[in-house]
Amino acid sequence: MAKNLSAIHTTKKSGKEKFYFNDKKLSIDVLSFWQWSSSELLGNALRGVLAEFIVASTIDVLDNPREEWDAYDLQTKNGLKIEIKSSAYLQSWEQKKLSNIIFGIQPTGDSQSNSTIRTRKSDIYIFCVLAHTDKESVNPLDLSQWDFYLLDTKILDERAKTQKSITLSSLLKLEPMKVKYDGLKKAILKIEYLID
Repeated sequence: MAKNLSAIHTTKKSGKEKFYFNDKKLSIDVLSFWQWSSSELLGNALRGVLAEFIVASTIDVLDNPREEWDAYDLQTKNGLKIEIKSSAYLQSWEQKKLSNIIFGIQPTGDSQSNSTIRTRKSDIYIFCVLAHTDKESVNPLDLSQWDFYLLDTKILDERAKTQKSITLSSLLKLEPMKVKYDGLKKAILKIEYLID
């Protein structure tokens, strides 16, 4: 029986780490795994992780690797807790029409305790929209194609209470701060100052 079942701390990988079998290094490494598994940046699953990375890059917290099951996605050096949500009009698969912009905002339980109380754990939400609508030129790496909407979590708690999702049109009624990539860091710092 396992003696220690506490959380395992994620360490940052360089990509050069080799797979091995019976103490013998193989030709495959973590970089080749990343290239194989993480090249479809437009897909729903990886686009969300990409959005987290984009925001993390603006607030200089890339030294700490992403933790899959943290209560919130990012934390600034001053302690502001951020939940990142992403959506896009375009998908990697064939579409008959543009996708609707919808974000999950459901309050969650605490995975570290037995509490059944569901809350939103972050101080702010950042809703990241890959807003480009032309499949021939869409590129998630072109950060000018993204829009970012920042909203104090208290507003969601007051006006969306236990709501599980929100459309972009409903989000806009809550008057989030909208910025492009070049204004994202300044907007986060402004909100951090206002909340503090």
